[in-house]
Amino acid sequence: MIKDRAFRRQDSTAAVREANKMFRKVMAAPSELAKADHAFQANRERLKAERLARESKNPVKPTTEPAR
Repeated sequence: MIKDRAFRRQDSTAAVREANKMFRKVMAAPSELAKADHAFQANRERLKAERLARESKNPVKPTTEPAR
């Protein structure tokens, strides 16, 4: 019973809510490295999609000749 009362959420006042708004974590802007990595990944996905579309139109036939 004591634990239930200890962990019960306290009613917050308007002043407490306003103070909490001021101390919220702000999302940091992405670094140059993160921007470059995101651009690289997006370009890689675009090129992969283009390659798969191209290969679906003209499938690559495996060679039937034995390896030497």
